[in-house]
Amino acid sequence: MLILAGCPVHELLGRQATSLARQLVHVFVEEIPLYRRLPREELDGDITRITEHNLRMICEMFRHGRPPASAELAPLRASAARRAQERVPLEALLAAYHLGARWVWDRLIATATPADFAAVLDMNRLILVYIEAVTSAVCTAYLGEREGMLSHEQHAMHAAVAALLGGDHTALAAVRLAPGYLVMAIAVDAHPDEKQDEPGGSIAARRKLARIRAAVQRYATEQVLSVLDPAGGLVLLPCSGETPDPAEVVEAMTRAAGVPIWAAAEQATPAEVPAAAGVTEEVLEVARIFGHPPGAYRLTDVLLEYQLTRPSRATARLAGLLDPLLENPDLLRTLKVYLETGLDRRRTAELLHVHPNTVDYRLRRVVSLSGLDPADPAQLQQIGAALAARRITPR
Repeated sequence: MLILAGCPVHELLGRQATSLARQLVHVFVEEIPLYRRLPREELDGDITRITEHNLRMICEMFRHGRPPASAELAPLRASAARRAQERVPLEALLAAYHLGARWVWDRLIATATPADFAAVLDMNRLILVYIEAVTSAVCTAYLGEREGMLSHEQHAMHAAVAALLGGDHTALAAVRLAPGYLVMAIAVDAHPDEKQDEPGGSIAARRKLARIRAAVQRYATEQVLSVLDPAGGLVLLPCSGETPDPAEVVEAMTRAAGVPIWAAAEQATPAEVPAAAGVTEEVLEVARIFGHPPGAYRLTDVLLEYQLTRPSRATARLAGLLDPLLENPDLLRTLKVYLETGLDRRRTAELLHVHPNTVDYRLRRVVSLSGLDPADPAQLQQIGAALAARRITPR
């Protein structure tokens, strides 16, 4: 039992617990900005009750010199869960508990005398034990409730996406739809931190996804719908006015994620979302297959490559036009780089680390072996299509 100035500390607090609780809630309102915005009914009701419970719990700690029991912390856990449901920030909640502990300490220490030095040390130790216990209990309950809420929100979001993609009119009746959506299929590189041992890798992946979602949400006033994992997925960005520039959105996502991101985008009404999602997934696949750099793509950006990936007898034959060059890989590589540089022989030579005359010689060999001349505009188109076809044709 702790005694200050000849009086048991638990009695000093216990006799005034109800009035002290009301005073302490007034202190919360004065010193913690969020508490000024809470409803009066909540302050006078739940907040005052839990504050008085804390004061009585501290009394018992001082009386018996022990940490609070799990049953005594149960009301704190329940209160923290309610604050999570109300979306009261966790930092405001913890600020109230820490402020309360400091307020109790200041009030009691004012009654101490030099003869109470040992009791003051014991009281200080128990206050620290109290802070440790309530911080753990409150954080665990708050975060557990928030995780459950987020899981529910994610489930509702996935259900909304599934309803849109499936054209489920019954399910869509319960979903608030935007006039239109920017439908984006995205592919996301792994962040270096994801290569850490667990749980570090998983945490890094979740943090990356959270940053991506936050970056996209800045472009919408309504909830962005998404089905994402660390490698990518589908994003439905609601558009009630002007549609955001996909390139700008992808750039923002890339900055937030800290890794390269590829995206294919199509604008769609709710009824058009299923078809748009299918197209964006195909366009994204085409952009990745053909080695396009990270960024945003629409169907018009990959028309040739997209068409080449459709089932056709012509694709294999088109790829076969360059078979005569296979025995000399340097010729095929030179031709590819030559087209990629816009028919710039000097730049081609630099990239291949050869003399420009060597490039000229190899291009003459290409014409001799394949009959295809990149200097002929009509044949140049054929060569480009043949190189593209080779990327997707097993050989």
